[in-house]
Amino acid sequence: MLPIERKNRIKDLIVEKKSITVAELTKQYKVTEETIRRDLKQLEDDGVLTRTYGGAYISEGVQNDVDINLREYIHVDGKKKIARKCLSFIHNGDSIFLDASTTSLMIASMIKELKLTVVTNSIKVVNMLKDQPTINLIIIGGTFASSSQSNLGRNAEANMQNYFFDTAFISCRSVSMDHGITDSNELQAGVRYVATKQANKVFLIADYTKFDKTSFTKICNFDQINAVIVDDTLSDDWHTFFKELNISLHEA
Repeated sequence: MLPIERKNRIKDLIVEKKSITVAELTKQYKVTEETIRRDLKQLEDDGVLTRTYGGAYISEGVQNDVDINLREYIHVDGKKKIARKCLSFIHNGDSIFLDASTTSLMIASMIKELKLTVVTNSIKVVNMLKDQPTINLIIIGGTFASSSQSNLGRNAEANMQNYFFDTAFISCRSVSMDHGITDSNELQAGVRYVATKQANKVFLIADYTKFDKTSFTKICNFDQINAVIVDDTLSDDWHTFFKELNISLHEA
């Protein structure tokens, strides 16, 4: 296969799947990782995609579900800021819910010394906390989704209704004044919606790039959250919007 043909096929593939790993492409086209990285660099230079550690992704589209193994390396500094801010709202003895987002995974990395009950559908969060003696870890069962490394579906949602949380930390794909809090994955949105119903306090954790956008399916309206933690300063319009809704805004 000629290099130009391979790059065109990679372009079509990432437009379809929204994200791709170097390992997948290496196996599919039987070339070296160095060759694939060079192809991705050229496609990035052409404005087709954005490279990250281990692969590449595109941000456009309402149905854009980027693989979690790539999301771990996107906006890392912002996620650290959000996670550190979340710590000020987590106390010994609390019961908390952490969703299957990479920001929740960052929170999990920072709470290992606390005495908590942590409920999660994220396998990555489970692996992060499974050896911590002070963490009472409850795993939500369901159908395993490899792209998010989490348990989803009807059984997961039913399982979650057995538990109640002091605080739920939920992420999303997009936040819009007109359309509420939305996600690219309907099953993930379902789990996050149930979490908002089971918690005394709900924190929306979202980096600044997610605002003023809309994704495929709704998680919830703004009346189901109590606070927002974001990694940068939002516009005056958002400040006014949250103030009118009595939602606490924390810019990390």
